[in-house]
Amino acid sequence: MRRVLGWIAKLVLGWIALSVLMVALYRFVPPPVTLTMIGDLFAGHGISKQWMPLSQIDPNMARAAISAEDSRFCLHHGFDFTAIEKAYQRNETGRHHIRGGSTISQQTAKNVFLWQGGGYFRKGLEAWFTLLIENIWGKRRIMEVYLNVAETGIGTYGANAGAIRYFNHDASHLSPREAAQIAAVLPLPKKRAGAAPTGFTRRYGNAITARIGVVRNGGLDRCLR
Repeated sequence: MRRVLGWIAKLVLGWIALSVLMVALYRFVPPPVTLTMIGDLFAGHGISKQWMPLSQIDPNMARAAISAEDSRFCLHHGFDFTAIEKAYQRNETGRHHIRGGSTISQQTAKNVFLWQGGGYFRKGLEAWFTLLIENIWGKRRIMEVYLNVAETGIGTYGANAGAIRYFNHDASHLSPREAAQIAAVLPLPKKRAGAAPTGFTRRYGNAITARIGVVRNGGLDRCLR
């Protein structure tokens, strides 16, 4: 039994060391591929991605992401418990679209290191990687990686690839409306259209466009400046 426990302890410590090493490496090196991308390859969708540093991405894109996904991004340390509680109460009513309370930090941890889908085990791993990237990467790097690995369409990854796909130009110059249309796709990138959106996606994009100015004027993106 002692030998078994010893091996388990070694495996756990080895995994912790490996995860810390991976996070430290990706602090400086762009993640080359994610499990979601591999899934698209097996599905025959291909992969379209083109890394762009945060310093070159139009600030409207980060503001749109904050508006749509995580208004307290610069205030929390990886987990927004207020948003989680509000999402739970909203979803309990059953009268609205189901929404989660995941922050951009949590989504980045999931997108880079884990797989899509739920489950307590994956959520536990997500929390661990969220703590690591918050402490090793910092907010600017988290947003930079998020805007480069988030799926913005079928087989399309990152704001830059999304801008090229939908607007025929890169993400270095995006109008508030263009940035909002990309952000509106993020929750369901395989089902929502970034160009000429209709219905809920169009209304959601309009709401994000209106909030971009609030993020800018209210300093909600100050940790990225």
